[in-house]
Amino acid sequence: MSETQPILSIRGLKVHFKVKSDKAWAWEPKKILKAVDGVSFDLMQGETLGIVGESGCGKSTLARGILNLIPATAGEIVWQGQAMHQADARQWLAVRKDIQMIFQDPLASLNPRMTIAQIIGEPLRIHRPELGPDQVLEKVRAVMSEVGLTPQQINRYPHEFSGGQCQRIGIARALILEPKLIICDEPVSALDVSIQAQIINLLKDLQRKKGLSLIFIAHDLAVVKHISDRILVLYLGKEMELSEKHALYDHPTHPYTEALLSAIPIPDPKIERNKTIQLLMGDLPSPISPPSGCVFRTRCPKALPRCAQEVPEPRTITPQSQSSCLLA
Repeated sequence: MSETQPILSIRGLKVHFKVKSDKAWAWEPKKILKAVDGVSFDLMQGETLGIVGESGCGKSTLARGILNLIPATAGEIVWQGQAMHQADARQWLAVRKDIQMIFQDPLASLNPRMTIAQIIGEPLRIHRPELGPDQVLEKVRAVMSEVGLTPQQINRYPHEFSGGQCQRIGIARALILEPKLIICDEPVSALDVSIQAQIINLLKDLQRKKGLSLIFIAHDLAVVKHISDRILVLYLGKEMELSEKHALYDHPTHPYTEALLSAIPIPDPKIERNKTIQLLMGDLPSPISPPSGCVFRTRCPKALPRCAQEVPEPRTITPQSQSSCLLA
């Protein structure tokens, strides 16, 4: 694969679920919940793509759809030039050793009945069964050192660790197969602010040393800016904006991005008091019955009558950004 080609390409990815209401008649068709509805992007080798949006916008479902943990309804997934959207279980198993995941809740993602050595070494037992117990233990100790854990902790259980240490264990488990891409599903949202900084810096150091590509999902746009090269903004399963991080923070092209950026706290009391916060009116619409036209129009302060009629498609606004706003 050429260095100029993306390591991962997503084209029009959709993840829909059929939902049956308890009050519906037996003969009524099931409604469709559009969790992810036509997302596209490319990810280059060594790049970090941040994904942001409100709860319920489809961030985690998109991550699981990329890995085929949830089957995609439509769209294309191309990994290192290989089309995966029609791949069978055996092909996905071969690919998953190169794509690993770090989960949101550090403690809940670890089996409480397994020691740290068993948890971190489990991927090797699945993907590299030819390795003996001593070889597995050697690799476990090496990756523990890389993430800031000591070999003396190897026989402890997850409940004996803090939240930050549990997340380091999750990172070690993802790293032990030497993957090319790690999908981080809100890996710092359950941690204290000081611990968040440690985990973010650890991920950046590991990325630099190993040439990893990262997909980093989060709510906190300040955290996403610190680690990402480009940022994808999702709303109700659709792409609102995809931009290089400086372009997005300095010159957002979508009203939803502007509202998210205005909510970032500024550590200067004078500036924080005087800044204008763009409050979004109303609640997030249901993905079962999204608004017509632009899905953001019901909460958009700039919405026009045409926004209810036309479905905006992502289009290039500047060389660094593309937007799905008709007014951009």
